Amino acid sequence: MVKDIKTFIAVGLSFLMANCAQQKQKLFDSANVQTICNPVNLSYMFQPQGPSYREGADPTVILYHDEYYAFVSHSGGYFHSTDLIHWDLIVPNENFPVGVFAPSTVIINDTIYLVASQVRQVVKTADPKSGKWEIANPDFKVIYSDPAFWLDDDGRLYYYGGCSNTRPIMGYELDPKTFEPLSEGVSLVIAHKDQLGWEEKTDYNTPNLKINPHIEGAWMNKYAGKYYLQYANPGTELKSYNDAVYVSDKPLGPFTLAQHNPFSYKPEGFACGAGHGSTFQDKYGNYWHIVTVTISIRHPFERRLSLFPVFFDKDNEMYAYTGFGDYPFIVPGKKINAPEDIFPGWMLLSYKKKVEVSSTLPEYKTPFDLYGDIWDRTQNNEATNINDEEIRTWWSAATGKANEWFTMDLGNVSDVYALQINFADESAQRFGRSDDIYYQYTIESSPDGEDWRMLVDKSQNRIDAPHDYIQLQQPVKAQYFRVKNVYVHSGNFSVSDFRVFGKSDIETPQAVSSFTAERDADHRTVKLTWKPVDGATGYNIRYGSRKDKLYLNYMVYDKTELSIHSLNTEQAYFFTIDAFNEGGITKGSKCVEIGKP
Repeated sequence: MVKDIKTFIAVGLSFLMANCAQQKQKLFDSANVQTICNPVNLSYMFQPQGPSYREGADPTVILYHDEYYAFVSHSGGYFHSTDLIHWDLIVPNENFPVGVFAPSTVIINDTIYLVASQVRQVVKTADPKSGKWEIANPDFKVIYSDPAFWLDDDGRLYYYGGCSNTRPIMGYELDPKTFEPLSEGVSLVIAHKDQLGWEEKTDYNTPNLKINPHIEGAWMNKYAGKYYLQYANPGTELKSYNDAVYVSDKPLGPFTLAQHNPFSYKPEGFACGAGHGSTFQDKYGNYWHIVTVTISIRHPFERRLSLFPVFFDKDNEMYAYTGFGDYPFIVPGKKINAPEDIFPGWMLLSYKKKVEVSSTLPEYKTPFDLYGDIWDRTQNNEATNINDEEIRTWWSAATGKANEWFTMDLGNVSDVYALQINFADESAQRFGRSDDIYYQYTIESSPDGEDWRMLVDKSQNRIDAPHDYIQLQQPVKAQYFRVKNVYVHSGNFSVSDFRVFGKSDIETPQAVSSFTAERDADHRTVKLTWKPVDGATGYNIRYGSRKDKLYLNYMVYDKTELSIHSLNTEQAYFFTIDAFNEGGITKGSKCVEIGKP
């Protein structure tokens, strides 16, 4: 009898586990989910002056009448979406400040109010789709760069602002009807870069105590009775651009540095940077953080946007999850509880695979504008730039004609779920917006290099999509891809990366079971060293202030050692290293602590 019961239970458990696995696989099948891939595929505007470059940064996203509106620096308007996937541009009337940095909004009594950097007026609308705005306050008294409104649940209105390498972020209370100040300014956030490594103003926070970080981009959220004041640093043109957070019981402080910081950080991967963002809730109650991403090749402000999920743990610690942050992720249609709920398991298949091209523009020099001073910067132009996982490099064909093409060989037949083509606009001479700015192309696939099928036909496309992400309706088995140019709006057919996502039959790598972590004499730095794992394409280092709070992520390819310079000198840290390849991710089997100095 006992044996029969045990057998019954074992069979039942086996059935349940198999059923759960099948349900999870079905959930993550491309026919049943909608995904997006960073950087966000907006029609980033070519700026009206200087070298020809696109820009989009300092975003504020709000949910208004169950739809989303994104207000983005220097965009010639603002964007609208019903699903966080597809965005259309709204061109507003003359009352809306279009040529500005850091627009910020607040909803009061079903009306949207907007202010922007160094703008002496507040505008409003109750019909954002129409593009019609009115002036709410023509003589706004509290003028700062990078402003942010915050309406508390008791109806009191607050304002935060500042963008400086010498002055702090300030906070005020405002009259919610007139927007006149009700309080004196309160100093809230200043730099402490000698303690906080993430504030060091270099690409990877490498110690450089001579340069002060810019403290900017304030944003406020309230959760479980606590106020979370976020600020951006150390500089928008850097891969280390991040958002950190302070916490208080009151909207004007005093504030205490949160234990988990920076709460939004992504110094490596394809598209880097995770600073000057806004944190908002979607229609299902999920939190998201939309941030600024650096390219900064033609101009320091050559920037894009990325979107990351945000969570509050059991101790109400706030963190934006940036692990595999520029791989596809699911846009959920329900409340989610963890990052695993939105990762479909589609891995990058295209990294450094063999490519052939129709032609290559000889080595050239890209005009670079540093705040009005223009000079030439040498740009490496090789076919291998097509899949090097670096948005700052690109391959350019010799022309922009329709006979330009490139091919890619994945090395084996894989299940392909999604593609992303990122256009580089080499030699483009565009300024502002125009209806003829778009790309037309085709993508063919083949399992053997002989039998080709049309996979994506955008030869008639009229939508500007500089970071075009295509989720296939059904996965295809393919090894070879052929991308043909049909039309580019200006300049050459050029691509920073063509990225292929899916699943390979190769085995996932073994776990990283042994590594060392040594804190430097400069306690903001730790050096990690590990042995290479056979078959690993790269490694994702997860770390944090507690063993059960490894919320920070740092992805590397082709490395077995890494120095991380973004530590808080007054905290201990824990580290683990995950290995990944085209077959999947293997979690690290070891966790190493470095103690508090």
